[in-house]
Amino acid sequence: MKALRIYAGPAAREHIAANGLSPQDVRTVPGAAGGPKGLVLGPLDRFLFADWLPQGTQPIDLVGASIGAWRLANACLGDTRTAFEQFEQGYIHQHFEVPAGQKRLSAKQVSRQFGEGLRSFYGGRTSEVLGHARYRLHVITSRGRHILGREGPARTPVGYLGAFITNSVHRRSLGAWLERVVFSTPGAALPFGTRDFRTRQVDLIEANFELALQASCSIPFMLEAVHDIPGAPAGAYWDGGITDYHLHLDYGQAEGLVLYPHFQRAVVPGWLDKGLKWRHKPTGFLDRMVVLAPDPAWVRSLPNGKLPDRNDFIRYGNDLAGRIKAWSAAAAASRQLADEFAQWLEAGCSVQEVQPL
Repeated sequence: MKALRIYAGPAAREHIAANGLSPQDVRTVPGAAGGPKGLVLGPLDRFLFADWLPQGTQPIDLVGASIGAWRLANACLGDTRTAFEQFEQGYIHQHFEVPAGQKRLSAKQVSRQFGEGLRSFYGGRTSEVLGHARYRLHVITSRGRHILGREGPARTPVGYLGAFITNSVHRRSLGAWLERVVFSTPGAALPFGTRDFRTRQVDLIEANFELALQASCSIPFMLEAVHDIPGAPAGAYWDGGITDYHLHLDYGQAEGLVLYPHFQRAVVPGWLDKGLKWRHKPTGFLDRMVVLAPDPAWVRSLPNGKLPDRNDFIRYGNDLAGRIKAWSAAAAASRQLADEFAQWLEAGCSVQEVQPL
């Protein structure tokens, strides 16, 4: 069974038809939020960043939210392949021990353990990420405004309820509650337009690197917000996927192509848009995008007939070995995605195998 599907916007498809696809064509790589779903992208990440993209010489912007930001930060480390392998194994084997007498961990406890894991993973290596010769990292976070400016037991639920209601009417209205704050490699311009949504850009530096990355992964109510990140406006910072779930950003003015290893075809704008199917369609923002995604039929061949997801923590409960086995099997099977992309490249990048995005 074929695993990989390649989708492209009209400008990207035209480019492939005329020129094929080379490492030098790629100028932007997004990384979506989505938690454990990102595990199936591990082999593609390793092929792209350890084998294929190093053949080029151009600078590349890496734009990530939540787990996507963590994945792309790994691409900036010296031994890229090892970093991705360690990330995959660490993510699969993560375990949040519930203390005796508790039914579940509090958001505070999860945040503390998650933060310790980030510090352990990147300890002493931030300079590698920020000083990469070619890659410019952009970590997206969602900063609360007004009632969401600080986290609280009453104000946070009320604020997110208001955000959900207004977002369902118009996406731009979400900006009254949350704004997109991008922590970028110093000196790097954003590779996307920002007229679609309220946006700030601040420098990603050693003093805020781990905090920005933790904030980008801080799912409301599951983890605590990260407050008052050094070098950034004061306030509460949450998961970047809330404002930019799948990085449906305005790449129209970007140079080159946007190459997107993704776990599905649709590029959903924000986390609150998951149930709003009319917002799942491509727009002109994605005309220069090439999406590499698993075929839905192949996904049904994985354990439990789906991609790994956060519900597996509930599905498996205390059966840690069962979850590790299922996630490991999905990650191993996804090597087929990387193999098929490499074969497509070697065969000459047939545009007939590229479907409209």
